[in-house]
Amino acid sequence: MDFPNLSALENKEQSISFHVEEIDFVFEEIDKTIQWLNRIAGHESKEIVSLDYVFCSDEYLHKINVEYLNHDTYTDIITFDLGEPDDDSIAGEIYISVDRVKENAQIHECLYKDELLRVVAHGLLHLIGYPDKSKEESLLMRSKEEDALRTYKEL
Repeated sequence: MDFPNLSALENKEQSISFHVEEIDFVFEEIDKTIQWLNRIAGHESKEIVSLDYVFCSDEYLHKINVEYLNHDTYTDIITFDLGEPDDDSIAGEIYISVDRVKENAQIHECLYKDELLRVVAHGLLHLIGYPDKSKEESLLMRSKEEDALRTYKEL
């Protein structure tokens, strides 16, 4: 697993990138998504310095979950915070299982694109500092995700 270049973090150069591992997938509207992610961060008084999204299969993400988090479960997203504590800048890697996103869209009876964007925002919201372990935290996270989706649609 590659991590962001630390010199980019020191120079505060912004870098948001999208990668694909082990699947046939094209992420659309990259420029709009970058603008949207910056808007989400800015609304929270944060600045994105280095953010890598990796879209992958269930199996690829499961391997990461077992190897790095010791969780033998499937999940839609894993977020690694690579930023400095108590810093207003954001640096991280976000892994998203496209398989899981498709399944969740069907389960929640929503559009695949909306679910994908919700998960993309979810990872950034974790890096901003929003947890989702308790019921109250999950409710706040869901509210922030919905706000983010509305913002995307307004761009």
